[in-house]
Amino acid sequence: MNQPNSTQYTWAGRFSEPMSDLVKRYTASVDFDKRMWRQDIRGSLAHARMLAKQAIISAEDLADIQRGMAQIVSEIEAGTFEWSLDLEDVHLNIEKHLTALVGDAGKRLHTGRSRNDQVATDIRLYLRDSIDDIQVMLKQFQSALLDLAEREAATPMPGFTHLQVAQPITFGHHLLAWFEMTKRDAERFADVRKRTNRLPLGAAALAGTTYPIDREFVAAELGFEGVCENSLDAVSDRDFAIEFCAAAALLMMHFSRMSEELVLWMNPRFGFVKIADRFCTGSSIMPQKKNPDVPELARGKTGRVYGHLTALLTLMKCQPLAYNKDNQEDKEPLFDAVDTVTDTLRIFADMIPGITARPDNMRDALRQGFATATDLADYLTRKGLPFRDAHEAVGLAVRRAEELGVDLPQLSLTELQTFSPLIGEDIFGVLTVEGSLAARNHIGGTAPEQVRAAIERARGRLSGG
Repeated sequence: MNQPNSTQYTWAGRFSEPMSDLVKRYTASVDFDKRMWRQDIRGSLAHARMLAKQAIISAEDLADIQRGMAQIVSEIEAGTFEWSLDLEDVHLNIEKHLTALVGDAGKRLHTGRSRNDQVATDIRLYLRDSIDDIQVMLKQFQSALLDLAEREAATPMPGFTHLQVAQPITFGHHLLAWFEMTKRDAERFADVRKRTNRLPLGAAALAGTTYPIDREFVAAELGFEGVCENSLDAVSDRDFAIEFCAAAALLMMHFSRMSEELVLWMNPRFGFVKIADRFCTGSSIMPQKKNPDVPELARGKTGRVYGHLTALLTLMKCQPLAYNKDNQEDKEPLFDAVDTVTDTLRIFADMIPGITARPDNMRDALRQGFATATDLADYLTRKGLPFRDAHEAVGLAVRRAEELGVDLPQLSLTELQTFSPLIGEDIFGVLTVEGSLAARNHIGGTAPEQVRAAIERARGRLSGG
């Protein structure tokens, strides 16, 4: 009878024939999960320290394990570690090499744990590290955004609804809306981190272990805030990965909205901004082209992250308790979502300082859309006219200005007074862009004074103040 090599497969004793090469390739995950090697070693060392503390393994075994793991770290960092498809995943690759280096101590490392709780621990450690990196990059992006907003705090531009000119705002105020979006993103990632930061190790395969382990000790060693309190749930839960992808999808949606505006603003029909050449590409046939490839690609990558969220939800929707091999499919979507978010944050933090406003074009656009019409309605309301009547009067004034091909401030006082006798000479100060901006002088308003105050508050939040 053809017997499998029991030194190759940890579970080979149960089987009467070796795994086929096709199955081996289909079930292996080492090509993508080896990125978790640092987390795997970190978790294994904490587990080993606990086993020694509880006298489950000897101090000598612990020393050997620590020595062997240090050697493995050196080999992986040097690029000399040999990853084997035959060993399925990052966990078995490291364990087998450890055993080759230190002998029986390496075989004792897996006492009291299973690959089920081991992989659940590794992926939580990996995601926690990734969230911490993302939070740092979010702050870098936000800081660059605040610098640009401060520079453009008083630069007038049209605010839009339905992509039609609505009211005057400042470019700095518009940029602060982007800041608010990413502030919520940071809060969501912090919230996801809390639920990620629970230790599954100790749940073993699904029912716990008969050894006298100390899970709280391992949790403290690894910086977890607590332990997963049900062994079945501990090994099968992937809510934290789904939550991360949901937060990532929202963040990418925000960056896609920013990207759409940058693409529009670069179009000569708007001409509101210039983006530094290093973030753009040209055309192979049209010499004049300067294409905003970075924002365009960010829009496209947003759909990619949406897909990962859907994939993980679908992956989990029919799984009975506890662990199933299906869960191997959680890593590639999660890893790619992490990569896509971090790459996008990194390049946008670099790109924001390369954005230059074109204030003359912004002001020209304000002259084309009757942007101060609401200010005229508010003026009449303050004079005692009910707002609905004021709204109607201003609508008639806009229609007349449109017929004449002029903006509201270009109508004569006499012409304006035909729509309401309440209009006086002071109206022209109200109808200026600067007057409109200055009038919105409250928290959340677009007055330059309020924009600068909002920037100061935002900087305080970023610095932890």
